[in-house]
Amino acid sequence: MIVRWETDHDYVLIHVHQDMFGDWIFSRAWGQIGTQFGGLKHQLADDHAQAMMWLDDEATIQTSRGFHKVLEADDHSPEGQDAVRQLSLLDSA
Repeated sequence: MIVRWETDHDYVLIHVHQDMFGDWIFSRAWGQIGTQFGGLKHQLADDHAQAMMWLDDEATIQTSRGFHKVLEADDHSPEGQDAVRQLSLLDSA
């Protein structure tokens, strides 16, 4: 699952997925739209439920900060694939 929130200048993107070992990974990217300023953090969740709880918490935080959701997609959808490609660009920087 990929979820992205934005303001006029900033974004936060969350990717919840399983790695090749079956572990649940919660990846969070953030930064300024149109620049390379930002960061990327990966966290290992105990299970899918914990990763989804973190996603719910993130939604609450971003809404309270004035962000609005602009994308919620499955990893395998065209939109999700594009977002994952953007994440891999951050990971290699």
